[in-house]
Amino acid sequence: MPRSCARPTCAAAASATLAYDYAGQVVWVEALSSEPHPMTHDLCGRHADGLSVPRGWSLHDRRADAVIVRHPVARAS
Repeated sequence: MPRSCARPTCAAAASATLAYDYAGQVVWVEALSSEPHPMTHDLCGRHADGLSVPRGWSLHDRRADAVIVRHPVARAS
């Protein structure tokens, strides 16, 4: 059975897996893992490509066909 994107209201097929390390402030996006794991999140291509991380965090996109789209971070006034 194909896995779906973990984003609410998105029913697209998952094509990437997101993992993170809070202590290290690092996020990884990799090709869809062969098995689901409770500590990761599956994402469709659109959500994986448009992923943004909190200020001070690093994003490592390990997908072979990665397209990185940067979104500006809103500043508190």
